[in-house]
Amino acid sequence: MTVENHLNFFQELLPSADHTALLYHLSDLCLAKFPRLQMTLRECAVETQHLFGSSEALLLKCVDTSNQMVSSLLPELKLAVKKDETTVAMMTLEKARQWIAEVVDRVEDMVDRYEKHNHSVASCTSDVINEKAETEKNLSQITKEIEALEKVVSGLQVELRKTLKEIGRIEAQIGEKNPQRFFHGKVASSKMSGLSILAVIVPFAGAIVKSISEPKTGHVRLLFNQRGRLHAQRLKLKNKQRNIQVRLTDAQLKLAKMKTEKGSIPDLIHLSEVQKCLSQIQQTLIQHNMFWKSVQVFLEALNGETFANDHFIGESELKETVVTYIDLAQEHWKAFGESCLNAKGIFSLQNKDAYNFLETSPSSLSPQEWKRQYDSVIVELNKINPDPCILKPPAALTE
Repeated sequence: MTVENHLNFFQELLPSADHTALLYHLSDLCLAKFPRLQMTLRECAVETQHLFGSSEALLLKCVDTSNQMVSSLLPELKLAVKKDETTVAMMTLEKARQWIAEVVDRVEDMVDRYEKHNHSVASCTSDVINEKAETEKNLSQITKEIEALEKVVSGLQVELRKTLKEIGRIEAQIGEKNPQRFFHGKVASSKMSGLSILAVIVPFAGAIVKSISEPKTGHVRLLFNQRGRLHAQRLKLKNKQRNIQVRLTDAQLKLAKMKTEKGSIPDLIHLSEVQKCLSQIQQTLIQHNMFWKSVQVFLEALNGETFANDHFIGESELKETVVTYIDLAQEHWKAFGESCLNAKGIFSLQNKDAYNFLETSPSSLSPQEWKRQYDSVIVELNKINPDPCILKPPAALTE
């Protein structure tokens, strides 16, 4: 691959750091009700921020090394070759080897850091997927329990209405057999006392009196017996009513608690959104890692080019050839430095406050502030990508 192709390749692989910060912010908002996942995500966000900062610092190192190669070391080497100062030329090349080796080692370390961090983000994504499955399972279980309890409550309400209706019927019957009827019976008996006197005077009238008074006394006794049975039935129904009421109240409380628990379970759309954001972040980290691997390859190519003709140093007849290769290496080091300087601008967080959201927990935000931040992040993402794979916020967090 030519130097020009390498430089173009760098530019194609460099995504915006702001985009990643916004994705983390969006994910953080969506994990407001998932503290364990939120803590893991925030750890990933901090590490990503550090990686981008280290990337920027390393690019500055690359720019500095390139400038030193172009402005001092290669011109010194070129002059030493022209003057046949072999020892100076070899010392200059050794210094170049040390500079290049230092940069290559730091680039290799950066590649390793990006790979390890990508595994961390992948692990966070896996946690989100598992949490999503567990949340869906819990939601399904609670929904089934709510349906079962609603049936119990409905059945108890029907049973309570029937019991109250039966109590009303019994009380109506008791009213029909009230003490007034017994009182009327006593009045009737007192009126019959005149007939008793008649029975003394007229013996055969006793049979008439007895036939009139005895049925009335039996009817009153029957009323008392019936009222006693009705009172017993009412007492039994009242006890049943209280029992049903206790069971109904208990079932209603459990139902209310379950509905509250169900309401506290965030909509699965939150976790789906976080999963999409993390996938985009992973792709960003992969691209960054590819960028650093490309830098590594390019440095190896520059290293080979810089020392390609070191064995010709001291050969007067090949002096011009060595100088020509030094000039070519100098041009390529200059191009590399300029490319790293441009890359630094893309790695750099244009907004220094991009990770300020980590200072506040989204669970402490009011619904209005939550929605304001969410909408703001979406607007910024749309500026970077006109068609981001971002879902609209669910009503549960915006109401």
